[in-house]
Amino acid sequence: MSADDLALLTIREAAVLLQKREISPVDLIEATLARVDRLQPTLNAFITVMHDAARRDARRAEAEIARGRHRGPLHGIPVSLKDLYYTRGVRTTAGSKVLADFVPRYDSTMAVKLRRAGAVIFGKNNMHEFAPGSTNDNAHYGPCRNPWDQSRIPGGSSGGSAVAVATSMGMASMGSDTAGSIRIPAALCGVVGLKPTTGRVSGHGVVALSCSLDTTGPLTRTAEDCALVMDVIAGYDPKDPLSVRAPVDRYSEKLKGDLAGLRVGIPREHFFPTTSTEVADLVRQGIRVLEQLGASMREVSIPLAGVSTYAANVITRSESAAYHEHWLRTQGDDYSPDVKHRLETGFYFSAVDYIKAQQIRTLVRHEFERVMEEVDLLVTPTTPIPATPISSPEPLGAPGTEQEGILLMVCLTRPHNMAGLPAISLPCGFTAEGLPVGMQLGGRALDEATVLRAAHAYEQATDWHTRRPPV
Repeated sequence: MSADDLALLTIREAAVLLQKREISPVDLIEATLARVDRLQPTLNAFITVMHDAARRDARRAEAEIARGRHRGPLHGIPVSLKDLYYTRGVRTTAGSKVLADFVPRYDSTMAVKLRRAGAVIFGKNNMHEFAPGSTNDNAHYGPCRNPWDQSRIPGGSSGGSAVAVATSMGMASMGSDTAGSIRIPAALCGVVGLKPTTGRVSGHGVVALSCSLDTTGPLTRTAEDCALVMDVIAGYDPKDPLSVRAPVDRYSEKLKGDLAGLRVGIPREHFFPTTSTEVADLVRQGIRVLEQLGASMREVSIPLAGVSTYAANVITRSESAAYHEHWLRTQGDDYSPDVKHRLETGFYFSAVDYIKAQQIRTLVRHEFERVMEEVDLLVTPTTPIPATPISSPEPLGAPGTEQEGILLMVCLTRPHNMAGLPAISLPCGFTAEGLPVGMQLGGRALDEATVLRAAHAYEQATDWHTRRPPV
């Protein structure tokens, strides 16, 4: 098997071969690092690549498997982390100049769990500086480029993670999602990205954007791979104050079965009216596939979905300003101007503004919970438009619409963050210009199993997830 053939394997495929000792973790990491070395100068998906540590961990995994100590499907699998996850002894920049030399003394819970499962962490991914943006046009480490069209953004803020997965520079990457930062780049790069229920996966040891809205989760090439990663990373963590103490499914064991009897809601307001015709048509084709698989469709109403984006903006920027206050006052010149401006706007919201926004958040959550009593899933586009050119301003809603003056790229993902519910993006087609489009499936709290099962069933009936970018 050639190096490229090794790198192109899915986690499931590689795990079977690794356990049988038909391939080696060392060969797998060498194939991955070779792709990184070849593609990184063009795509800029990484801030740090850990060549020596990765090779050391791959040799350890190889020896353990040879002794019959196979830890599970992630043992020996190359995985990267968005560069806001703490990694002991390896710098964690959060895409910033402020933290350019920050070397944590301990691992994030995410890194701990992945290492315990035997995964080989080999790199830290490029990201939008400190995460408050959807372009990944980073002033300090350079823009990350979309592999389907290198003149365009990959989405953000987990853009480097999505690019790495899309181009087989690793088999999975861990991102973070406050307003869509896992799902947006997944959609724009043609991969799978899951935002779990708030508190389902630990955020301990992660540079924060918005302490009450941040969520951590995986980007992978398939829904099955996503389930395999969730088997490892989901669960209660006493070190995370938002962590939920609840039983965890074996997600990878609940993927089988058709969708007969599954009730899927299509929101009447906000989601489709905000979306371009080309993107909406591709998502509707995806909906027809779900129907053919046995799901029943019904229109539902979520009137506050659009309003939630305004309230989320107040919450995010207020909490970001609180987190960054010291650095903004002592190292303000180390921020890029656009990021500094966004963070500093949080100083101008009052306590009354923040409390009202949290009240709206409660209403949004209750509205979603009401709707989720009627249906098992919601289906919408992930983003209203495909990837835009690098260095263009982040697109705003059209004049005269409810989204005017609000960043357009996050408007369809943000409601799920406000509701705290799980949502996945998976590829459902390509535009006439050859750009990927994502379909978003949202579920009930702590019911990632149903979300992943539906995504997996859709993938078995389509081939969008098998397409590879021209690089």
